Amino acid sequence: MHSVGRNMVSRLRTASLARRYQTDEQIARAASMVPIGEISDKLGIPEDALEPYGRYKAKIPASHPSWDGKKDGKLILVTAITPTKAGEGKTTTSVGLHDALCLLGKKSITTLREPSLGPVFGMKGGAAGGGYAQVVPMDDINLHFTGDFHAIGAAHNLLSAMVDNHIHWRNEPKLDARKVSWRRVVDMNDRALREIVVALGAVGNGFPRQDGFDITVASEIMAIFCLSEDFADCQRRLGKIVVGQTLDKPPRYVTAKDINVDGAMTALLRDCLLYTSPS
Repeated sequence: MHSVGRNMVSRLRTASLARRYQTDEQIARAASMVPIGEISDKLGIPEDALEPYGRYKAKIPASHPSWDGKKDGKLILVTAITPTKAGEGKTTTSVGLHDALCLLGKKSITTLREPSLGPVFGMKGGAAGGGYAQVVPMDDINLHFTGDFHAIGAAHNLLSAMVDNHIHWRNEPKLDARKVSWRRVVDMNDRALREIVVALGAVGNGFPRQDGFDITVASEIMAIFCLSEDFADCQRRLGKIVVGQTLDKPPRYVTAKDINVDGAMTALLRDCLLYTSPS
């Protein structure tokens, strides 16, 4: 009887704690979100600078006439934090610091990286902060958000497809199928796709060669679009991507511009060149 009574007390304590402490998802779903237009007004961002994605998300341009002449704000960089056992890491610390600054009456904006679907569905889980120091809508941010990752993956794999098409039709400059350095990407952790053989089957499928997939966020295009100042700069940088080497002796490097795909890749990244602003 004594053991049974002790177990019952333990269960009651656990139930009490469960009622007192909510999960990240419960907190996020219970949050009362403010329309993105109201948030932009508080920050002094004019309505014509917003590119809405529903009620609670929007994109903004890198520059706007109403911001000309304004002083730059102070930058606080949060990086290289080893998360605690409870999961407090860079994002949770950044959001908590932002909330504290707002509480002190400061005008604060937090800039975070978009979560990759691979880690989201892996052991790491979501990446929108935690507890009461998280960004909402949490499920949107952790999943497809505004579709930027999908656009980057499409641009990357378009180049991959054009590389194999270039080899198949023996276009100039002639690519050496054994020296293709441009792989494919998918926004998921899939170990079976790390090293593969492509173009098997009929003759029309191309020349069989070894290939593989990386995760989308590891794409060179991810770095390029982050560094690009405008569309022209983005296309110039995309055109310099090295995809492989020629059959010449000595060989020379072949770029995306050589395959005439830099313009189409830039078109796929059109909306990515705007900054995303969630509630």
